[in-house]
Amino acid sequence: MAKRRPVTNLLALAVLTVVGRRPMHPYEMASVLRARDKDQDMPIKWGSLYTVVRNLHRHGFLEAVESGRQGARPERTVYCITDAGRREAADWTRELLSTPEREPTAFEAGLSVMGGLGPDEVGALLRERLARLEEQIESDRRALEEERAELPRLFVVESEYALAMREAQAAWVRSLVAELDGGTFPGIEEWRAFHRTGDLPDGLEDLAARGTQDD
Repeated sequence: MAKRRPVTNLLALAVLTVVGRRPMHPYEMASVLRARDKDQDMPIKWGSLYTVVRNLHRHGFLEAVESGRQGARPERTVYCITDAGRREAADWTRELLSTPEREPTAFEAGLSVMGGLGPDEVGALLRERLARLEEQIESDRRALEEERAELPRLFVVESEYALAMREAQAAWVRSLVAELDGGTFPGIEEWRAFHRTGDLPDGLEDLAARGTQDD
């Protein structure tokens, strides 16, 4: 039977990783994670940080080592990672690195329903997306060069991956735009005719009906 994890929030893994360096109170954890731009690497809801820390403590992955108050500030509890927490963080990291997961994006959702727009409009929208992607790629390249000048590669590989994925998306979008602009996209005339008349050609109508049945 597969191991059932008591934590499923990636913020929990980020907390375990940062506290693995040295004991911290939650406010400091948030400050360190923000300074490292962890919210760029994983979906983080900062408002849930204290709940995540409490859950990690309850499951035995963090241990409270001291609690104190400075002046009028609220009392702060300092946590350290336990041996169980280190094992959990290591197991979870292994799983993330070794096991591909289907992670649908908003762009994929848009592609799945782009037939609701005409091909000319879709082409224009994709050209707009491509221009934005190219701007982001240039910005990412500059940022990556700065990171490489200051940090060992071990600490910038996620930035390399993000840039590579953005470049791959831009290349794919560029290819699709070329098909739409050049009229080589399969069925483009039928797609265009549908938006002129509102009637699906027989072939596309059969495919649409089959897709509805599959759903």
